[in-house]
Amino acid sequence: MGFFNRLKEAAVKEAKKKIMEELGLNGGDEEGTMTTEEFEKTKPKELRKDIRMISGCQDRQTSADVSNVSSFQLPDPAGRAGGACTSTLLNILYADEQVPEDDFSFTEVLEQMRVQLREKDFSQIPQLSSMNPIDVKTKFDLVPDTATGTKRAVMIGINYVGDDPGELSGCWNDVLNMKKYIQDVHEFEEENIIILMDDGEHTEPTRANIIDAYKTIIGQAEEGDAIFLHYSGHGTKLRDDDGDESDGYDEALVPRDFQTSGMILDDDLYELLIKNLPDGVHMTSLMDCCHSGTIMDLPYLFKGDGSQTEMTLDPTMNLDAFIEKLTGKLMEYLQAKMGLCFD
Repeated sequence: MGFFNRLKEAAVKEAKKKIMEELGLNGGDEEGTMTTEEFEKTKPKELRKDIRMISGCQDRQTSADVSNVSSFQLPDPAGRAGGACTSTLLNILYADEQVPEDDFSFTEVLEQMRVQLREKDFSQIPQLSSMNPIDVKTKFDLVPDTATGTKRAVMIGINYVGDDPGELSGCWNDVLNMKKYIQDVHEFEEENIIILMDDGEHTEPTRANIIDAYKTIIGQAEEGDAIFLHYSGHGTKLRDDDGDESDGYDEALVPRDFQTSGMILDDDLYELLIKNLPDGVHMTSLMDCCHSGTIMDLPYLFKGDGSQTEMTLDPTMNLDAFIEKLTGKLMEYLQAKMGLCFD
């Protein structure tokens, strides 16, 4: 690190300390971490949107392709394979196309997913992340009762047909199984579901088409609506180029034309899905891909491995970078308050 970068870092740290003192907070530890209470007290309005994500594994893990969905008691409309995350979730919520008589909590759903995955020798740990803290003892639902408006979905399944290596076999199946579930159980209407699959029948899941679908669903959303996003395909990690990732990597989705058009980074997902989400819209995302644990960079985390009893701030998240990326207000405040320049 050069002299001027060290000077800038020291100035930012000192300015942040003074701001935290003015707010009556202790400012966290030497690494800049915050308690849940401190974070909730200081985070701006832009970070209070109703967004949550279910991911099939942690960032460091890969997600499995299930060779036979019949072992999960699921319908099989498009072949015999499915993603482990989608298959286990549906086996809990919709086995034999039946809804369980008793409600499950978030804790019960994620821990049951982990049990089923472990029984089939999958090491991946499902996770729930959220923009706001969720009481994981409450009822699990993809669409909360408070979302009384239009229900919209974007569902993406990419098998990478013809790629060697890299071809998958379960992603179309994931989409079709999950589509039936949200229509039967949550009453999503056909006209409000956008499907992208590389099956020659649906819209091709190219980078441009995925981005367009995400822009469309956010542009149509109004207060009271519910959005469901489902992605089944490859995920990957790339070197972080803007310093906002504590592990030095950006997580990314892999569109069908990734070799010519590139990936869709977690930073892109923020710009597409979070930044312009209208107030009062509920959004749930199901990411069935590798390295998906924090692909939407949501600050609260609950792991389905029995290690947690409540949702907590993700200890690996760089909260300063998170606030700056999502609002720009941290640096704006520092510049205005301290007369600093960081260009």
